[in-house]
Amino acid sequence: MPKPVPMRQMPQIAHVDVNCFYASAERAFDPSLEGRPLVVLSNNDGCAVTRSPEAKALGIATGEPWFKLAPRAKEWGLVAKSSNYELYGDISSRVMELLGRYSAWLEVYSIDEAFLGVKGGPDDLLVLGRRMKEAVRRHVGVPVCVGIAPTKTLAKLCNKWAKNNPAFGGVCLWEAVPADVRELLMTRLPVDEIWGIAGRLTRRLNVLGIFTVQDLVSADPVMIRDKFSVVLMRTVLELRGTPCIPMEEERIGRDQLIFSRSFATPVTTAAGLREVFSVYGQQASARLSKHGLQAKVLTAFAATSPFRDNEQAYPSVCVPLPMPTADPLLLTRAAHALLPNIREGLKYAKAGLMLTDLRPTGNQPPLEPFENRHEERGIGSLLEYVSHRFGRGSIGLGHAGIKSGLDWSMKRGMRSPRYTTHWDELPVVKAA
Repeated sequence: MPKPVPMRQMPQIAHVDVNCFYASAERAFDPSLEGRPLVVLSNNDGCAVTRSPEAKALGIATGEPWFKLAPRAKEWGLVAKSSNYELYGDISSRVMELLGRYSAWLEVYSIDEAFLGVKGGPDDLLVLGRRMKEAVRRHVGVPVCVGIAPTKTLAKLCNKWAKNNPAFGGVCLWEAVPADVRELLMTRLPVDEIWGIAGRLTRRLNVLGIFTVQDLVSADPVMIRDKFSVVLMRTVLELRGTPCIPMEEERIGRDQLIFSRSFATPVTTAAGLREVFSVYGQQASARLSKHGLQAKVLTAFAATSPFRDNEQAYPSVCVPLPMPTADPLLLTRAAHALLPNIREGLKYAKAGLMLTDLRPTGNQPPLEPFENRHEERGIGSLLEYVSHRFGRGSIGLGHAGIKSGLDWSMKRGMRSPRYTTHWDELPVVKAA
């Protein structure tokens, strides 16, 4: 019978997460924001989606509407920034590329966090965690925390401890924390702080007397499976140190792709929504092409504001496509099937596309009589390439042609420059 492998020789998982990502990305190019309360706003400058530690100290909650914060912003010294997605996306790419140098096994989990497969003894892993933290801060300019543990769930938990406890110095290794300290920390942490547990599930766990992380660790996994799900049972096992959630090299295999935006100015005509769907259809095409996917079903929808009691409308249409496609012309034409359902004069506040039944490109080649000549020309890939190189709005087809300042486009009146992706917005450094 083989001898058990000591924990220090087993593969470990590092979870690296950028602290207050959007706010940190803003500060990377504007040092004057350091130490000041800062919020980054959602689409159309609606509400706070990211808060710096100083903003949190003021009691500002996630989702707080900007119109409520604005009157006291000067009194608090509060700075607000519109979402700058191009900057954040580029900063994220730089962080992930840098982290990839430290492990051949990197899973980009979201725009601001990643899992890495790592090996080594406790001292080696702590050194590695600190090196990654220092490298990202030095070369990209944003702060990160690192959690290292035998499972993904424990790595996320260690990262949380590293963020909230200065004693860890931003890097927490599960094995380096004494068992009695780990138990104490888990006893103090509410169960809804665990990865994947929130809201309704928390209330159901509370009914069973499970209020803390330690309560869940002590629960019977079989009982958890029977009363909840296999997924939650895996979480319990992961908290006990048994890996149940594998590393994934890609997270692109989605079941659907949704492209939806609220308008800065309501759209009141079918002609206006024709332009909207033309733009969205081509942007969705570019995104599909980027990930090597095609869609078989398109759903187009629009909506008025839910606060207009006498003027509410939520038209939608589901269009089966003749073949799996990422062709912008076919997607746009399918989206335009909603236009006959648009009521002229109503103030539509939002519209979007949902693409489902996604398949890898070329997975099911059509018979020759049904081949799409536009697909062969790679128009979607061309749109993605030109937009990436020269910026969104630099290329368009038909009703989505090159225009600037569209009335309905997203309002971002407090957006910082796109420092890393646009030549005319590059930062300028002056020597004293």
